[in-house]
Amino acid sequence: MNKVSLRSILSQLLLLLFVIIWILPTFGLFISSLRDKDLLAISGWWSALTTTNVNEIYRMQGMDEQNQADNYFIITDNLFKKNSGKKIETFGITSKKINEFKVGEVAIFKDKSTVTVNEDGLYIWKSENEFTKKKGKRLFITASSPPSFTFDNYKEVLFQEGIGQAFVNTIAVALPSTLIPLIICSYFAYALTWMQFFGRDTLLAIIIASLVVPLQMSLIPILTIYNDFGALFGVAAKSYPGVWMAHTGFGLASTTFLLRNFIKSLPNEMMEAAKVDGASHYDIFLRIIIPLSIPAFASIFILQFLWCWNDLLVGLVFLDQVPSEIILTAKLKELLGSRGENWEILTTGAFVSMTVPLFIFFALQRYFIRGLVAGSVKG
Repeated sequence: MNKVSLRSILSQLLLLLFVIIWILPTFGLFISSLRDKDLLAISGWWSALTTTNVNEIYRMQGMDEQNQADNYFIITDNLFKKNSGKKIETFGITSKKINEFKVGEVAIFKDKSTVTVNEDGLYIWKSENEFTKKKGKRLFITASSPPSFTFDNYKEVLFQEGIGQAFVNTIAVALPSTLIPLIICSYFAYALTWMQFFGRDTLLAIIIASLVVPLQMSLIPILTIYNDFGALFGVAAKSYPGVWMAHTGFGLASTTFLLRNFIKSLPNEMMEAAKVDGASHYDIFLRIIIPLSIPAFASIFILQFLWCWNDLLVGLVFLDQVPSEIILTAKLKELLGSRGENWEILTTGAFVSMTVPLFIFFALQRYFIRGLVAGSVKG
């Protein structure tokens, strides 16, 4: 085996390792979002794929459910929900000996009442004396639990916890915040590449220099400007137009820089031939640049959309945290504080927030790399 083939195999293995590292947490998050909240609290997501043994505590029915037959008072019911799939292996009547009895055996309480438990969860509690307590005694069981999944977590998150409304709000923020700078920068990048005007190189240098300005430094000044304009024209700064303009402003420099690199890589002869045929700059842009720049537009759309979708800071500053405006990241932050122990809520909400970015990426991924690397190599 030569060095080239060995190097190729090692690079493929390394790439496979990175793919596994990326996919495993996502897959685990998805599995966790489909699990019952009780099982999720006591075991990891990997245990959901195989049959596992679980220790659980149930309380039998009380005096209201008793019946009399053959000089005995009897209470009978099933510990499990219908079609749970669980099978009891052992049970106990005290916390110190939770595996004291096998299914079918008779356990005797201190008050001389007896209980038998079947494999499917059906129990029969018998006593010679009438039951007088509203709550029944506890049973400790060890059962085998097969893989089971439910969509109840998604119903709760989308319709009760407000994630559904936050999802719609985030689309209302991210889509215009992606399309507006993309449209503006397409004209701007063409002008910087193929049009001659005074100060073009200086303007390009300013754009490149603005890439190093941290987002956090400009948030408060921009919000102050928005407030001043809002007071002047009677428009609230904390609104959807405000956050659209904020995302547009923050994304103009990087979007223009990337798009210019792609447009600059297009053949100069094509532009010259179009000018000879009498095409104006507008005709060249509309009929040549746009069709040839689809990969660049797709890659920049993905980058800008993902940034807007996953943004928390800009959404907190430029939007009110009310149900009609709160975005997904801010809602998840809110749930993390109020429902931090409810893993089924957090994992489901997190996976809901990932669905649109994953769909956008896989739908446009064939253009993504081609658009990013275009213009990086000349010749």
